[in-house]
Amino acid sequence: MIFLQRLIEKKIITQEQFEGLKKEFKDFKGTEEEFIFQKKLLKEAQLNSLKAEIFNMPVFDNVESLEVPNNVLSIIPEESARFYKIVPLSLNSGVLEVGMVDPDNIKAKEILEFIVRRNKISYKTYIISSNSFEAFLKQYRNVREEVGQALTALETELGGEENVELFSSDARPKSERLSEEAPIIKMVAVILRHAVDGNASDIHIEPEETQMRIRFRMDGRLYSSLFLPINTHQSIVARIKIVSNLRIDETRVPQDGRFSAKIDNKDVDFRVSTFPTKLGEKVVIRVLDPHEGLKGYEEIGLTGYNFDILKEAVKKPFGLILATGPTGSGKTTTLYSILQQLNSPDANVVTLEDPIEYFMKGVNQSQIRPEIGYDFSNGLRSVVRQDPDIIMVGEIRDEESASLVTHAALTGHVVLSTLHTNNAIGVIPRLIDMKIKPFLLPATLNIAVAQRLAHRLCPYCKEKIRPNKEQEKVLIKEIANLPQTSKKYFTPPSVLYIYKPKGCPKCNMKGEKGRVGVFEILKMTSDLEKIIVENPKEEAIMQVIKRQGMITMRQDAITKCIQGMISFEEVFRITE
Repeated sequence: MIFLQRLIEKKIITQEQFEGLKKEFKDFKGTEEEFIFQKKLLKEAQLNSLKAEIFNMPVFDNVESLEVPNNVLSIIPEESARFYKIVPLSLNSGVLEVGMVDPDNIKAKEILEFIVRRNKISYKTYIISSNSFEAFLKQYRNVREEVGQALTALETELGGEENVELFSSDARPKSERLSEEAPIIKMVAVILRHAVDGNASDIHIEPEETQMRIRFRMDGRLYSSLFLPINTHQSIVARIKIVSNLRIDETRVPQDGRFSAKIDNKDVDFRVSTFPTKLGEKVVIRVLDPHEGLKGYEEIGLTGYNFDILKEAVKKPFGLILATGPTGSGKTTTLYSILQQLNSPDANVVTLEDPIEYFMKGVNQSQIRPEIGYDFSNGLRSVVRQDPDIIMVGEIRDEESASLVTHAALTGHVVLSTLHTNNAIGVIPRLIDMKIKPFLLPATLNIAVAQRLAHRLCPYCKEKIRPNKEQEKVLIKEIANLPQTSKKYFTPPSVLYIYKPKGCPKCNMKGEKGRVGVFEILKMTSDLEKIIVENPKEEAIMQVIKRQGMITMRQDAITKCIQGMISFEEVFRITE
């Protein structure tokens, strides 16, 4: 227990704490390092520094940004790298630089000695973190190479036949069927894994005249990743249909399905939609990785005044919380963030979703099925008889569901839902258009959260620059219009700077990495209540919310621009 012992010497823990931890560690099924992380005794960087001190070995930072050539990667095969937790970082003048997670692993050192002797080189070791090691392993994977290998295997096993088809019938010998299926299974698995590795939200499999195109949607944009021979299209679609429990003999109508897969020891759900086109079936697969979809408030971009308003609203024992915005603006992710805060053992949380995006432990999630008469309206009538404390309804789609949601919020439930409007103010006239009486809204609506998703600048390569005169003029004007409520959370710098994308290996040279929400939150107040009852027009509501200090999406985007989260151009792309 060298790490825990050193923590006593550094007075991070007491002798008494050490004795207690030592007893717990005896029953812990994992390494001392994993135990320290679980107990939150040290952060990763602190543990690396401690390792460096104990083993007299330097730490290698920014492993994720390395681009290691294939000839260097091949020196330590992926299987050995995984087993011994060692990775090749670079090869210079006959010296192999190696990253090690466990510097005291004798077996790892022995295999390293064997590798360098065989290659007639020397080596130098560095300490790397577990997270960096896992991220580095992705370098062993190249989607084009892996799919190419599967294609070669397919051609070999089929003897070069042009027409490849995966059959559901058992009429042919099993060995013959397996020879066709195995490479196709490999190709589909590779495509799914690379989508998860690249944090793609969707996979598009599209037939063209002479080839099949695979595209991944990452950070809201579609990228063509690879092209496959058109004769593999039917087999790949059939494989996806089989695991999704769809009819493989039906190609004339759209079908929807779902399946799960374990990828790198984590469970990921995939939602499948097929669509008939002139050239064959197009398949879109939504990647539902719970590790990516379930995020905290700060991760999605809720900060400052908006953060406080939301936290205050969530504490109320009943009322309606609405997320609004166009399709793909992150509304569902925001609702899941709120649900995570509300979910507790003493609360009965029930959801009605179409579809269920992410599974949450302790939450009763129900998939609506309009084709059999189980829609949001019918589901809501049943939900209120389930003694719920918190209800989430995927979307308010019509007058009936709007009426039922309003009634549920009035009768002592916290209700979360989504609506399609351009801004937070538009929620009120939209609900009135859906036949909700104006006098019911103040007692029902707690907050309306409007949002957009902006491309987040890569934190590793973004470039700090001075704005030009026109940009500076716009910034000064927007800052001057910020309400007093923002002053507590945001102090404009005396000299204005903005940031622009540059590009580095960590962001695949795009200059942007991930997305962040831009928000405005309408809060129900007594002044707003009066306007809703007397004159519920957007212009009148706008005057009231300006007086009460609501921060608009444009203003939230401007503050995120000055803080270096998003570019100046992105502010106006998403808030025009």
